[in-house]
Amino acid sequence: MQICQRKTAASYPVSQRPPVVGHPSLSQVSRSISMEASSAGSSNPTASGGKAKTHQPEGREDLQVNRLETQIWIKPDAQKTDVDFSEILNAIEEIAKDVNIFFDELEGVNSPSKDDDSLLHHGNLTSTSDDASRLEVVGEEVPDKNKANGLYFRDGKCRIDYILVYRKSNPQTEKREVFERNIRAEGIQMEKESSLTNSDIIFVKLHAPWEVLGKYAELMNVRMPFRRKIYYLHRRYKFMNRIEKQISRFRGWLPRKPMKLDKETLPDLEENDCYTAPFSQQRIHHFIIHNKDTFFNNATRSRIVHHILQRVKYEEGKNKIGLNRLLSNGSYEAAFPLHEGSYRSKNSIKTHGAENHRHLLYECWASWGVWYKYQPLDLVRRYFGEKIGLYFAWLGWYTGMLFPAAFIGLFVFLYGVTTLNHCQVSKEVCQATDIIMCPICDKYCPFMRLSDSCVYAKVTHLFDNGATVFFAVFMAVWATVFLEFWKRRRAVIAYDWDLIDWEEEEEEIRPQFEAKYSKKERMNPISGKPEPYQAFADKCSRLIVSASGIFFMICVVIAAVFGIVIYRVVTVSTFAAFKWALIRNNSQVATTGTAVCINFCIIMLLNVLYEKVALFLTNLEQPRTESEWENSFTLKMFLFQFVNLNSSTFYIAFFLGRFTGHPGAYLRLINRWRLEECHPSGCLIDLCMQMGIIMVLKQTWNNFMELGYPLIQNWWTRRKLRQEYGTQRKTSFPQWEKDYNLQPMNAYGLFDEYLEMILQFGFTTIFVAAFPLAPLLALLNNIIEIRLDAYKFVTQWRRPLASRAKDIGIWYGILEGIGILSVITNAFVIAVTSDFIPRLVYAYKYGPCAGQGEAGQKCMVGYVNASLSVFLVSDFENRSEPTSNGSEFSGSPLKYCRYRDYRDPPHSPVPYGYTLQFWHVLAARLAFIIVFEHLVFCIKHLISYLIPDLPKDLRDRMRREKYLIQEMMYEAELERLQKERKERKKNGKSYHNEWP
Repeated sequence: MQICQRKTAASYPVSQRPPVVGHPSLSQVSRSISMEASSAGSSNPTASGGKAKTHQPEGREDLQVNRLETQIWIKPDAQKTDVDFSEILNAIEEIAKDVNIFFDELEGVNSPSKDDDSLLHHGNLTSTSDDASRLEVVGEEVPDKNKANGLYFRDGKCRIDYILVYRKSNPQTEKREVFERNIRAEGIQMEKESSLTNSDIIFVKLHAPWEVLGKYAELMNVRMPFRRKIYYLHRRYKFMNRIEKQISRFRGWLPRKPMKLDKETLPDLEENDCYTAPFSQQRIHHFIIHNKDTFFNNATRSRIVHHILQRVKYEEGKNKIGLNRLLSNGSYEAAFPLHEGSYRSKNSIKTHGAENHRHLLYECWASWGVWYKYQPLDLVRRYFGEKIGLYFAWLGWYTGMLFPAAFIGLFVFLYGVTTLNHCQVSKEVCQATDIIMCPICDKYCPFMRLSDSCVYAKVTHLFDNGATVFFAVFMAVWATVFLEFWKRRRAVIAYDWDLIDWEEEEEEIRPQFEAKYSKKERMNPISGKPEPYQAFADKCSRLIVSASGIFFMICVVIAAVFGIVIYRVVTVSTFAAFKWALIRNNSQVATTGTAVCINFCIIMLLNVLYEKVALFLTNLEQPRTESEWENSFTLKMFLFQFVNLNSSTFYIAFFLGRFTGHPGAYLRLINRWRLEECHPSGCLIDLCMQMGIIMVLKQTWNNFMELGYPLIQNWWTRRKLRQEYGTQRKTSFPQWEKDYNLQPMNAYGLFDEYLEMILQFGFTTIFVAAFPLAPLLALLNNIIEIRLDAYKFVTQWRRPLASRAKDIGIWYGILEGIGILSVITNAFVIAVTSDFIPRLVYAYKYGPCAGQGEAGQKCMVGYVNASLSVFLVSDFENRSEPTSNGSEFSGSPLKYCRYRDYRDPPHSPVPYGYTLQFWHVLAARLAFIIVFEHLVFCIKHLISYLIPDLPKDLRDRMRREKYLIQEMMYEAELERLQKERKERKKNGKSYHNEWP
């Protein structure tokens, strides 16, 4: 009988064979087998071309096994000996298993592989022979090195997959002991260390061996690589091939794209170029396993360990299970996977390579020097998981799509700059020194010349010009194109990251839901098990209460806006009576600026309140699962933040100056305060100021809170450690100690990051007709935001748990809703807020070119005079009559003043009644809104229909991959069966009618 173990690994000379740790049972059984074989007088085994080597060094009972082959020979007539042959056979099978496991582990240490992290350190890995010579002392040098970096157990062999932290003074000792005992029962190895800075803090290091990883990877359907991809090329026509050749030749003349990352610095992530399938231990021979220690990467190992920890009991009882509950009741202080080492290195990455993936991410992604380069999304996904990788993929796609929007917006602004000197309206405003405008507030506001608002008229033209309508249509279409092409981009990413067929496993019920409704149970139609049940009436009542809370908070926001309106009404008179001439002459601008700043402070204060209210209302609803809870909380927070941030903007855009009445009959709040009027040059300048200030201040504050707060916290922690232990001691801290001193990730995950970008998307699209520079500001912010978030994830936060996701979740539906709202608001901004429609009506109906079908600048002559109405000064109310009589303009008291409106003069049959031009303008505005909305919505739906969600080449690749996978699995199974058949024949155990 011959038992042969062959391994396809690098061959080592005898002198360079690494030391082998003997197995006690292996040594004893092998000696007995060799003795029985020799006593039986068997023939020389080498006659069959085999090798029989049994190494027994002096003073040791260890078995030294050949690296390439292990053969154990038993004479066929060994059954004549005193030893039972069946017992020998069982022992041999056990030996073969141990040798197999041993060789797999030894090969994982000695053989270099593509997905091994050591390949990142190019400066030390030169050749296989060098690697073999270094690994001669694998039992001494490598464990010592592993001990030093703080990523392994004390033996330097078991890698730390997860860290639990607790305090010895915590009274929940019994729960922890039961929990840790059950963890060990699951096969996870455990080791404890006391903190170097605080003896009360204990770190629990967890390591999952290969058997546990394989078992739970199969249960979790973790997809692993099993065969290299065969890329399928489309069949092209000759003409298309020629064009592609010419394009590639032209690209060869151009310089290399500076945005692309240098592929030599990035590791070869093998799983991206391989077909993957759910891991199965029965079909383990199908998978590409170079090294069992690195077959599952660190993120996957941590995810598997976390999956186990979530299902381990800590007390007897139905609901006494899971790590999250132990964290919530204070049994453990923290739980996190480790970073892969330091993100800094003394050696240059160009000469010595990256120390680890964290160092590589810092150098090629989180460093400020690479702000212009693409993101290494595959490396981000490998290190942080698919959910965080998708966030950065979406953020990068959004930032890239902002380039055309920012360019067009800048073009609209520059068009306004270049046409400023040719604008007839601004010319007439600047030259109207004889037109005296009525006061814009009661008593203290003086009469003013129209020419005094020359600067504001020019600034208004920069944003409100002939290209504004085109830009509004463009941005509405851009939002649709952005969302449609993101679907395609997401599909490509999901294919590359094996997320196409991935479905979230059925989520566990939230502990709060179980505790609340544990008395009522019904059968789950999917699992067939009883589970807590929430009655329909209870659910509806809770939803009604939650909706009432949301409505109340929205009313609070409206009340805050009403307070800002009162502030504007009161302070405009105060600033008009100010002693300083600069403020007195610019009272309206000062009012708007201070009101915006106060509004921003109120927004920041209410945001703190909204988070607590949203948390309370969401818990009141009692969602069944964590995803339902997250979606409900996200929707509430978005509604609160959106209304809070945009309510003042909506007021300025659609209500400011629209319902003020006219001189002599002003509308008033509580019959006391006169409503605020627009500036003589229009209301658009107020809207521009509101958007510009809020956008800049909001983004600056968010960036500070995102990065500045953890930076200050970590700096303070390092400062205390430096004062207590010195700089040298701090650098020698193990990795778990360093990571524990970092800031934990936000409790709501990526919620804050997504919310900030979604609100910015709203600013970029909803009122973009009034502020064309919004996409440019968003682009500049996002270029910084990507690196800020990357720096925060890599350096300032503990490593988050790698989790999987197929898309960005509920945020996509919110983006679609914002895209629809942007069409409506931009139509109203152009029709109501700007002067585009009144100018158009004047050019075609009342101007010098009326009836000629022209609308050039020459057709706008006289527009300013036609848009102003006449008011008799003697008709002023007593409480609104100005203190000055206007004699400083003409030397005598003024009889008439002008105001912005389309009304009859005071001596007409119906004094101050609406003119025919007013009704023409109103009809044109309503018609423009209807036509604009229908046109843009038709374009949006047409684009959505024409752009498929899945690219054609990706669809073909998916179909071909499915076909090839079925073929490969069949061939692999056929090859295995044929190999088994040959072995049976060789051992004389072949059977008839065997297939194949």
